[in-house]
Amino acid sequence: MKTKALKAAFPYTIPIFAGFWFLALAYGILMNVNGFSFIYPMLMSLLIYGGSLEFIVVTMLMSPFAPLSALAVTLLVQSRHLFYGIAMLDRFRGMGWKKFYLIFGMCDETFSINYSADIPEGVDRGWFMFFVTLLNQLYWVSGATIGGLIGSFLKFNTKGLDFVMTAMFVTIFMNQWMKEKKKYTGLIGIGATAACLVLFGAKSFMVPAMVTILILLTIFRKPIEQSYQEAEIQ
Repeated sequence: MKTKALKAAFPYTIPIFAGFWFLALAYGILMNVNGFSFIYPMLMSLLIYGGSLEFIVVTMLMSPFAPLSALAVTLLVQSRHLFYGIAMLDRFRGMGWKKFYLIFGMCDETFSINYSADIPEGVDRGWFMFFVTLLNQLYWVSGATIGGLIGSFLKFNTKGLDFVMTAMFVTIFMNQWMKEKKKYTGLIGIGATAACLVLFGAKSFMVPAMVTILILLTIFRKPIEQSYQEAEIQ
């Protein structure tokens, strides 16, 4: 059962591996350049496991001690995970002990896969999600650790590496868009995000956009579900 789930999960994580390793290596190198041992990126990637937040933590560690400011930044940067958790409530039911790790390890990319993947018939859903989560974290932890170890030996400009994640999200979205016969959820996401971007600006649109998307999906949940069921029958 476990081996079958691992084999089914691994192909879904290959694009994540490419993106995670580039960014994690850059993160580990950045920590090394700022005078931190590889232990720091290794433990932070293992225990914090929040890519964008970990990059910010580098600056925090170099700044005067300000716990309240650190708390506020952490909540702001990672607030999107609240909405991920709400979306996965039904999917995590009946997972037993695996649920606790699935909650801890639910990063953006893992959420995208576990929420939208077509799990092959005969593969246990809980173990599939567990291995997707585990593999993605292993990619990040190993990349950050290696980056911290070899950082002092490599000298290159890491500017632009963060675009790998953007490209990966676009690929995941397009794959989901092309797979769905009805585009209602995608159109709601695009429309709400565009509207919030215009209203709140590039620096503050993310949280309002996610709240708007959540509200709209809640309001139109029944007609959307009905349309998807009708599409499956056809």
